[in-house]
Amino acid sequence: MTIPRVVLLTKANCHLCEDARDAVARVTASLGLEWTEEPVDEQPELRERYAEEIPVVLVDGVQRDFWKINEAHLERVLQRAMAQ
Repeated sequence: MTIPRVVLLTKANCHLCEDARDAVARVTASLGLEWTEEPVDEQPELRERYAEEIPVVLVDGVQRDFWKINEAHLERVLQRAMAQ
């Protein structure tokens, strides 16, 4: 089983980021996975690349969702990643 790397990109004063944190935490917990949060505020490259899409969920470095996180979709993505 492969363990996917799940990263949530956030920024300060982001009203969608709280909901995204909760969604990612629920999905990863249900699958026994860990995740990390990476604020883009002081990372110009990430801030520029994902400017209007924050919050963003990356799975193994690939953008899988943004803004309002679809938990069912994220779970499917993670299950596929774990099966590889």
